[in-house]
Amino acid sequence: MSKSPIDKALTPEKFQNLKVKTPPSNTAGLGGLKAATSHAVKYIKPGNILKITQNINQKGGFDCPGCAWPDPDDDRSSLGEYCENGLKAMAEEMQKTVIGRDFFADNSVDELSEWSDFEIGKSGRLAEPMYLPKGATHYQPISWNDAFKKVGNHLNSLSNPDEAVFYTSGRTTNEAAFLYQLFVREFGTSNLPDCSNMCHEASGSALSETLGIGKGSVTLEDLYKAEIVIVVGQNPGTNHPRMLSALEKTKKNGGKIVAINPLPEAGLMKFTDPQNPVKMLTGGTKLSDVFVPITINGDVAFFKALLLKLLEREEEKGGVFDKAFIKEYTNGYEGFIADLKTYNFEDCLEASGVSKETFDEVFDLVLNRKKIIICWAMGLTQHENAVDNIRELVNLLLLKGSIGKEGAGTCPVRGHSNVQGDRTVGIWESAPQAFLDKIEAKYGFKPSTKHGYSVIDAIKAMYEKKAKLFFGLGGNFISAVPDTAYSAQALANCNLTVHVSTKLNRSHLVTGKEALILPCLGRAEKDFQKTGVQTQSVENSMGVVSSTKGVLEPCSDALMSEVAVVCGIAHATLKKRSKVDWLRYQEDYDLVRNDIEEVVDGFKDYNERLQEPGGFYLPNGARNRKFKTKTGKANFTINKLPSWKLKEAELIMMTIRSHDQFNTTIYGMDDRYRGVFNERRIIFMNREDMKLRSLKEYDVVNLKSEYNGVIREANNFKVVGYSIPKNCCATYFPETNVLVPLDSFAHTAKTPASKSVRITVVKV
Repeated sequence: MSKSPIDKALTPEKFQNLKVKTPPSNTAGLGGLKAATSHAVKYIKPGNILKITQNINQKGGFDCPGCAWPDPDDDRSSLGEYCENGLKAMAEEMQKTVIGRDFFADNSVDELSEWSDFEIGKSGRLAEPMYLPKGATHYQPISWNDAFKKVGNHLNSLSNPDEAVFYTSGRTTNEAAFLYQLFVREFGTSNLPDCSNMCHEASGSALSETLGIGKGSVTLEDLYKAEIVIVVGQNPGTNHPRMLSALEKTKKNGGKIVAINPLPEAGLMKFTDPQNPVKMLTGGTKLSDVFVPITINGDVAFFKALLLKLLEREEEKGGVFDKAFIKEYTNGYEGFIADLKTYNFEDCLEASGVSKETFDEVFDLVLNRKKIIICWAMGLTQHENAVDNIRELVNLLLLKGSIGKEGAGTCPVRGHSNVQGDRTVGIWESAPQAFLDKIEAKYGFKPSTKHGYSVIDAIKAMYEKKAKLFFGLGGNFISAVPDTAYSAQALANCNLTVHVSTKLNRSHLVTGKEALILPCLGRAEKDFQKTGVQTQSVENSMGVVSSTKGVLEPCSDALMSEVAVVCGIAHATLKKRSKVDWLRYQEDYDLVRNDIEEVVDGFKDYNERLQEPGGFYLPNGARNRKFKTKTGKANFTINKLPSWKLKEAELIMMTIRSHDQFNTTIYGMDDRYRGVFNERRIIFMNREDMKLRSLKEYDVVNLKSEYNGVIREANNFKVVGYSIPKNCCATYFPETNVLVPLDSFAHTAKTPASKSVRITVVKV
């Protein structure tokens, strides 16, 4: 009997061989160099390693498919402009093992689902299109033409275009993303959920409302010139390691760093540049001047306490707030101050879980400084009050005049290489009318103005059988989304699921009645088309658009680029009724960029400017104090403290990545910077909370969450005592995504609340 979709979606409940050591107090250095090198040697063809390391993130080379941290405008390392996890990403995507029809003939979908996520990902590069017929147990080969026809036939058989869901991963290039959304809109729907919906959608919502642009306002150079950088809810040592080099320059230039996070992440404590022999010998640079061990989701409370004390000092002595900036550039100051005064400092500080001593250290650093940068990631964006979190940070920056000037501003750090660029070129379920008007003027069809499905909406629509086809351009959807059991059934309800991928992942095993896997080129591989090897482009976290061009021969002759896949499916689906010459775009990507230039603001002379070695900056109003908000000014906002309370015996859980992980991709089984090895099914707990529950190190427990009367369970986890605030705990995703309720998400943004899940722990 075939396994259920839910069984295929959940990670196997097998233990490995857990070992725990004292977490290191230093990061990168020789350990990072050794880890990166060992991955490269083990998984990449020897002849490709040198080409990769010489060209990754270099001018004229290819962009790392990992995080979206910007490359330096000038000072790029000749030894290698990449980090440990960047090279691990390449070892994952450029694996020397190649899998095709023989592999799938030997392994059924049910059998593969029993493998760990690490084993699935390391099975090899996908070499040819594969098809799973209705009722079949094994994928089988299919030609590209037949695959395109099958997708087109399914799409054209739908009752209406809104029965299709078109998901996008953040690794997709600007060219592929633009054509993808163009096809979807000409097909007749706005159902364009993407990974932004699950990570920084709350940032975009908050920043658009307050500053008029859903992106950060700083450049990399600003980090070097800041007087203080506050890093909140972010673990750059694992997720954006090259950021540590920038923070080291902050310190070198006299700036201070404050780290606010429930866990004391080693990457923010001390950093040893592996490319600097002197640093390797002397032990590196201390980064954080103050570490703030905040309770999970205590951020609004902490910043409100900080704002209250700053207001008190402003009213006593003056000079704390930038009154000239506030008067000329902001709106809503009086209402904001009136609301702030309704709060009590002691209550806010208590709710944050931060000691008065630590608070005073932060207050002293912030008090007289005006060049302030605040960086954040998903530790702030994955809560029901996530939008409030970001708006409160903006309130602080506005009071200090720390927007639109050198060394100051907002810095949301994106977690995937082109997630910001995808949104810029139109991957958006609620695109602005001005953008849709330009599409109509350029191509002669009227795009749907209906608000499309976000990720949460798409899952519900598939579960309720309102959506019947899922198409994923990259990503590992089932392992990324919340409420794994519900989401697995949603995918299984589809008539067809399609995934464009470089390698196997768990989403390929949780299928609709029929399924397709369409293998595409990796970022480092040459993209041969009729007019020669193609160049593509991406946008980093700070709004720089740069070129990316592969240097390796494709691992299989049967691979297609994402651009070619989109063009092929669009041509097979829309046929003669299309107003777009799809196959022409496939031959020459310059033509795609010419159209982006006409349709998307900020891309004037796109092809010419893309030839600039370091790329070019897109316009950014907040950077220039031109706030494109409804008021025409930067807006203060009123944000309430989270009102939820833990029940007796409950803990608040946040899902996190291990160091051997990027998003849903598992590079290995170690979390070196937290001292955990050979295991992922663990729960980090405060040792006092362990005592209250009569738990000892490595005890096996089951986890339960309850939300709106629905109980969700994740079984077989080992307890690891850790330095984490009381009543808080942390677990890895995707193992505990099953505990995250689908209907618990950020207001306005619908980002899943994966960082604030109330659970109980039951000893086995």
